[in-house]
Amino acid sequence: MRRHIFLIVIATGSLLSVSAQQKDTVVINKKVITLSEIIIRNKVDVPSFIERIKNDTTFYKAFRNLRVLQFTSLNDIRMQDKKGKVKGSLLSRTRQWAQKGCRHTVVEEEQVTGDIYDRQGNYNYYTPELYASLFFAPDTVCGETNIVKGMDIDVKGKSGMNKRKEQLKMLFFNPGKAIPGLPLIGNKVAIFDEDMAGLYNYDLDQDEYLDDLCYVFTITAKTDEEGGNRNKIVIDRMTTWFSVKTLEVLARHYSMSYHAGLFDFDVDMQVEMTHSGGYLVPRLLRYTGDWDVVLKKRERGIFTATLFDFSN
Repeated sequence: MRRHIFLIVIATGSLLSVSAQQKDTVVINKKVITLSEIIIRNKVDVPSFIERIKNDTTFYKAFRNLRVLQFTSLNDIRMQDKKGKVKGSLLSRTRQWAQKGCRHTVVEEEQVTGDIYDRQGNYNYYTPELYASLFFAPDTVCGETNIVKGMDIDVKGKSGMNKRKEQLKMLFFNPGKAIPGLPLIGNKVAIFDEDMAGLYNYDLDQDEYLDDLCYVFTITAKTDEEGGNRNKIVIDRMTTWFSVKTLEVLARHYSMSYHAGLFDFDVDMQVEMTHSGGYLVPRLLRYTGDWDVVLKKRERGIFTATLFDFSN
C-alpha cells in the first residue's frame, strides 16, 4: 500500500514538473517573450499580436470617446504631505453634457478641504490642475470628435502648461512610446524599441478579467542582476489585458519611477474599461504619484475617478 502511495506521489510530482515546464520563449525584434502553456497550446500568432499591441489605438480611442458622450464622474483627489497626511482634498460629482460636437462639465456636488484651491479659486497643485485639464470642460468646448486617425498627440508649438498637458497625454494614453521634450526621460519610456528590449522581461499569458477572456501582456524591468540598468529605466512594470475576441485594451496597470537632478517621481496608474452603447470607455481610473520637478514643490497626490451613466 505504501509503495503504491509512493508511486502515485512520484507520478503526480512528475506531472506537475512537466506542467510547470510548459513554457517557451520566442524572440521578436530582440525581445525575448515568455509564453505560458495556454498560449502555446492555443497556437497564438505571437509576432502578429506583438505588432498589433505596439500600434494599439483602442486605449487612446476609449478616452477620445469621452469627448462625444455624456457621463457622470465621481472624483476623489487628495494631496498629501511627506508623512501621508492629507493637506488638501476635493470630492466632487460632475456631469458632462455633450451634443453636436460640443461638451461642457457641470459640477453637481463638491466638498473641499485644505489648500486644494488658492485665493483666486485656481488649483494650488499641479496634479489636480492637469487632471482637470484632461477630463473637465468648465467652459463649452466645440468641434469635438472621437476620431483617432490623424490625431497624434504633438508638443510642437506648445510651451508651459499646454506642453506639459500634451506630454502627460502621451505618457497616459501611449505608455511605451517616446515623449519629445522631456529631457533625460523621453526616449526611456519607449519600451517597445529594439534598443530597450534587453532591459525588460516580456510575458504573454491568458486569463479572465472582469468576466472577459483576455491576453495578459506583462512587461517588467530587469534588475541590475538580470542585466537591467536602473539609469535607463522609467517604466518599471506594465500589465495590459487585451480582449481575446477584439484585442481591445480592457485594463492597464503601470508603474513608473525616475530619480535624477531635474526629475524625481514614482507613479502608479490603473485604468479599467467598459462598453456602453457600442463605445469602449474608461470606467475607473486610479492614480498615486509622488513628483518633484525643478522649480515646483514636491507633490504627493492620489486620485480616483469613477465614470458611469454614459449616454449619447
